[in-house]
Amino acid sequence: MGLENVRRVAVVGAGSMGNQIAQVAARVGGYQVKLNDINDEMVAKGLDTIRNTLQKHFVEKGKLTAEEMKAIVDRIVGTAKLEEAVKDADFVIEAAAENLAIKKDIFRRLDAFTAPHVILGTNTSGLNITDIASATKKPDKVVGMHFFNPVAVMKLVEVARGATTSQETTDMACEMCRKLGKEPIVCRDVGWGFLGNRAYGAMSDEAIQMVWERVASPMDIDRAMRLGFNLPMGPLELGDLTGRWGLRIASEEDRIREMGEARGRAHPMIRMMVRAGYPGGPGKKGIYDFWNDVLSKW
Repeated sequence: MGLENVRRVAVVGAGSMGNQIAQVAARVGGYQVKLNDINDEMVAKGLDTIRNTLQKHFVEKGKLTAEEMKAIVDRIVGTAKLEEAVKDADFVIEAAAENLAIKKDIFRRLDAFTAPHVILGTNTSGLNITDIASATKKPDKVVGMHFFNPVAVMKLVEVARGATTSQETTDMACEMCRKLGKEPIVCRDVGWGFLGNRAYGAMSDEAIQMVWERVASPMDIDRAMRLGFNLPMGPLELGDLTGRWGLRIASEEDRIREMGEARGRAHPMIRMMVRAGYPGGPGKKGIYDFWNDVLSKW
């Protein structure tokens, strides 16, 4: 089955990444999309976010007409029932919480609810694809499809192959990425973080260490990275924006299993921040606030 036969896409997870992927699949790909999450409230929130994003960033900026926006929104249907979301899907992209146990449970159910030919993509940013695929009876159809945030803007999608992912599945995932206006780069699931996050993580970790040593404030460290390396945003402010710090703690055990004790452990400052209520993310305090409120005075 080729991409020309894909008419319906299911996105599992209506949160920050899932609603963005669903929006791009409907807007750019022109697909009929089913958006799923664990309850009606989360599904409704995801659909509201899609409508608000299209209105603010596309209609109000003259990139879409109100009629075009309505057509896009009408192509997206929400449901809290996983089987209903995926039973008629031709392609599935999972974007649930970055937790291996949660993802494996979802993939067990996806395996039962989808046809044998349906590709099961996962938007994980670093979890092992082979491990996730082991929860299914069709591991050759499981592939990583790591979109970057914000999905509408960022071109990169890391297409991560597990040990059992077929070439056909890999090629199909790359075709889907291109259909959605993205540029796929194929990698293998041999290390945590695939390509981008693995390299970027090293820079972020060193920036965190410099804050911990009080070399400079996080604001000045980010300023140095922006001015010295022409980055649009420093690693620390990006972590605050995306909620990287809370995610880092939540994924620690998975990282230790993949990378070993020394490399898998979170930095003690990140642990302290999250415990103190500074995980980063929309509407939440992060490393900038932690520096101003705590660390600079400690």
